[in-house]
Amino acid sequence: MSALNSACLSARLQNQKIGRGIVVLEETTSTNDAILQRVIPDTPEGLVIFAERQTAGRGQRSNVWESAAQKGLWFSILLRPKIDIAASLQLAEWAARTVATTIAEQLALPATVKPPNDVYVGDKKIAGVLVEMRAQQNGPHIAIVGIGVNVNHSTEDFSRAVRPRAASLSMLLGREVDRAMFAVELLRELDRSYAATFADQDGSSSPSSMLN
Repeated sequence: MSALNSACLSARLQNQKIGRGIVVLEETTSTNDAILQRVIPDTPEGLVIFAERQTAGRGQRSNVWESAAQKGLWFSILLRPKIDIAASLQLAEWAARTVATTIAEQLALPATVKPPNDVYVGDKKIAGVLVEMRAQQNGPHIAIVGIGVNVNHSTEDFSRAVRPRAASLSMLLGREVDRAMFAVELLRELDRSYAATFADQDGSSSPSSMLN
């Protein structure tokens, strides 16, 4: 499996907010944790941290997210959307929908969202989203959008407990997927859809009408 490279990813992402800074870690507990450890007041919105392996990846409701080394895309995005913390579910819906759209457009797989934050192809879970927000007194709240996509897993890469309901893109396609290429396309679509969905929002408004 080829490793992700921050310089190569950055070179293919020009003039966009999401991906303006990219870090690739060999290993971390979770990419959400890794971003929170790096956040300072002037950390730019759009920082993305990938990990080739997570030792404590997590999903919704404190579930463990299995992160086989160099088999998937495990990453988190630092955002500062002008929405209230109570509206964090809208970020999860946006991210999950964008992942599903990218899978459908780039790989011709019929991906759908199982509300609010899981992506399925048929009855198999392919991806998930975990959003964590932190209140800020003198500016937009910080949002960490964590995304996990099963890309090149084989059946044996999943624990027996999740095998009946999990799959990877390569398992469904019958071929390996270029992780770097898919990562670039996904970040491009996340950047485009984030601007279209959350631009000029404030804490009193809701972008839910745009999430059709």
